[in-house]
Amino acid sequence: MSAELWRPTSGCGPDCLPGSGQVPAVPAARRVARLLGVLGMLLVGAGLAGLLPVLPAASRATALRGWARATARALGVRLEVRGRPPRRRALLVANHVSWLDVLAVLAVTPARMLAKREVRAWPLVGVLARAGGALFVDRARPRELPATVARIAGALRAGDPVAVFPEGTTWCGSLTAGDCRPGRGFRPAVFQAAIDAGAPVVPLRVGYRCAATGEDTTAAAFLGDDTLWRSVRRVLAARDLVVTVRVAAALHPAPDADRRALARAAESAVHLVPARPGPLRPVAAPAVGGPVGAVGPTRVPAGGRGLDLAA
Repeated sequence: MSAELWRPTSGCGPDCLPGSGQVPAVPAARRVARLLGVLGMLLVGAGLAGLLPVLPAASRATALRGWARATARALGVRLEVRGRPPRRRALLVANHVSWLDVLAVLAVTPARMLAKREVRAWPLVGVLARAGGALFVDRARPRELPATVARIAGALRAGDPVAVFPEGTTWCGSLTAGDCRPGRGFRPAVFQAAIDAGAPVVPLRVGYRCAATGEDTTAAAFLGDDTLWRSVRRVLAARDLVVTVRVAAALHPAPDADRRALARAAESAVHLVPARPGPLRPVAAPAVGGPVGAVGPTRVPAGGRGLDLAA
């Protein structure tokens, strides 16, 4: 397994980010107020981290959802949810645009996040991630991937929802910009965990738009050589930034399903979800290439069971 496959890249670059004046901005005083609010929510999160391990599961989920929504509001971001989030265990898979995606998913359906190992060391965020039950993966050691998949399966068997971003990297989020998407699409390895645990896979599409203009925006994107602080500053400055999470129909893999087909089906479901606000029709993606159905679960056919990321 090569490092290139384990560390996928997208075709996004500086040209994918909005230039000065392309996104309506709030006054400097509002940006400072937002920054102070976010710092306050991080401190609240640090305190919450001490409580989460002792809270019952339902209370823990409520606390995480409330914290994520309040933090998004502090950033000046409005959340929209379209579709019905799962109420039971599921492997949640989403496209990956920004660090804000994590807040958006937690605000919709609190789940144990799969995060890179480096997040453990992030001030305050790492503490909250550990307290929230995050699962960590060391991308510098691909041979540990089977153990990571086993931990995800174990969490699903225990009844916990788990959220992952199987593209393995961020990109600008423009579904019409095919050249920008990460090569090879959704990596199939994590889907083996859902198969092994007999858990459904719920595709999510995360998108960002500016309510002031009604247009999609890449203001929240976190790409390539972009720094986290620069990305945070764009979000703090953006006027009427909206993050929308659209929930597609659950995919129910058979016990001997092919993880590659399951990954393709989930990725298709993410791209087939309507791009604009409006009533959401549940979309069930085809497993291999058949017609798309409007309702009902998709079952994925049998196939191989290896755990290598490249397969």
